[in-house]
Amino acid sequence: MKHPLVLFAALLPLLTPPAFGQVPNLNSRSVCNARDGDAKVMHSVPLQSVAECVQDESDAKQQLDVVWASTSVPIRNRCESDGRALGTTSYLDLLACIQIAEDEKSNAKKVETGKR
Repeated sequence: MKHPLVLFAALLPLLTPPAFGQVPNLNSRSVCNARDGDAKVMHSVPLQSVAECVQDESDAKQQLDVVWASTSVPIRNRCESDGRALGTTSYLDLLACIQIAEDEKSNAKKVETGKR
């Protein structure tokens, strides 16, 4: 009986929907440090400093704070899941994903309206 409970407890975070009405709380400095480290490992010049990256992430979070509640839960869940699956979850990535999804939704409605 103990094993199923342990398995359930281990899988629960994977089974629960990621969006609960709030913008996820991400550690932007860690994301930016990882990007900087990746650039060094690849022997390439980082596109921006860690400080610039953190500022961009902060700006994206402010924009997400505005659009998050008005974004449909399926889009928020998909964007969060995509980021987790790719290991690249950041505020910039979430914002870009939401903007693209909203554009696709808007374009689909325009095409639908044009067919009539």
